[in-house]
Amino acid sequence: MAELRTPKLGGVVTYIPNDSNLIFLAGSKIKSFRPFVPFDSILIEFLIDISSELIKRPESRTYPDIMAFAFWCRKANINKLKKRFEDGLFRLGLGLVFHITPSNVPVNFAFSFVFGLLSGNSNIVRAPTKSFPQVDVICEVIKSILLLEKYDQINSMNAIVKYSQKDKITEYFSANSNARLIWGGDETIRNIRNLSTPERCVDIAFSDRYSFCVIETEALLELDERELQLLAEHFYNDTYLMDQNACSSPHLVVWLGKLGERGKKRFWPAVYQVVRKKYGLPFVNAVDKFTSLCQNAIDLDQIKSISTHGNLLCRILMDTLPDNMDTLRGKFGCFYEFDATDINQVSHIVNKRYQTLTYFGVKKSYLTDFVVQNRLFGIDNITPIGSALDIGIFWDGYDIVRCLSRTINVK
Repeated sequence: MAELRTPKLGGVVTYIPNDSNLIFLAGSKIKSFRPFVPFDSILIEFLIDISSELIKRPESRTYPDIMAFAFWCRKANINKLKKRFEDGLFRLGLGLVFHITPSNVPVNFAFSFVFGLLSGNSNIVRAPTKSFPQVDVICEVIKSILLLEKYDQINSMNAIVKYSQKDKITEYFSANSNARLIWGGDETIRNIRNLSTPERCVDIAFSDRYSFCVIETEALLELDERELQLLAEHFYNDTYLMDQNACSSPHLVVWLGKLGERGKKRFWPAVYQVVRKKYGLPFVNAVDKFTSLCQNAIDLDQIKSISTHGNLLCRILMDTLPDNMDTLRGKFGCFYEFDATDINQVSHIVNKRYQTLTYFGVKKSYLTDFVVQNRLFGIDNITPIGSALDIGIFWDGYDIVRCLSRTINVK
């Protein structure tokens, strides 16, 4: 492998080392680059072309997460984000951004790449080492669009790569980065932060987080059957699509109001019907889920009751919530429940590890007041049930495009 060196703009430094473990999925070896203005027109055009090509491909329709990414990149959404970003200040990208993306969320690498690109940066994206068809489809499209002549400049300054755990490659990329987006568990983030980086390198870390859901029971009971089915499908999308592995997938459901039991008797059978149609539970995951349930029964004094709907859905009703609630994680369709008359009854559990609060039947102002008036360290995302997995340039409390660009102060 080439010796680690600090990059010199326009010089001979190769930002991608020669290493047999390194597999190129899209892009090229980066030898020089200059930053763009965030939301530059050529960057937007590039994403629109990616969106159009993905939507046209039949294989994309097999994977809801690919279609979600394709729709996110469409012209209307990108222009809406650009309009929200514009504030009259002058900005340029920071330079080279190294993305360490999670291994268990197939399409996260693509969103991370787009965040770095829209910020005006050159990007090296480490895609998941695990094989995912979604990764193959998206990279094939990105590669084909990058080869268009009008995108020569974008092609020359971006690379999506794959490599097995090899610290020297990660060290090389880190030493040459102006910013790093680090997605992973706490230990992964600590290890990567120990690697040497340039003095002004900016790190944005997306660590392991915890999320929960709030449902107002009277509003639920007012739904007709079609509305109830739609809500159940939305809840399924938030949870089962990623086996509750996504940081924004809820593990705890808080029932607000005095009609909690009636609400549960309507809601959970509707969810179960959706799960029966759409979800396959591998035997090994069923065993893991049952083992976790047994461990809960042994360890937790706060359990009031346990309910199961076959092997597909399990509910653990808590009579009180421990302060370390964020350590209790559902797996493959296992949810903790709590009955409350006021959301402030759960304020004591919310720490800096809490990310997303999904909701149904309550006003947004009620939830924002809950966060602000209790001066909570956690909850960065408040969104309706069904949109928990909708990632954006405002994520984990970061305004990512502004974080990955520098402001030029003009007086």
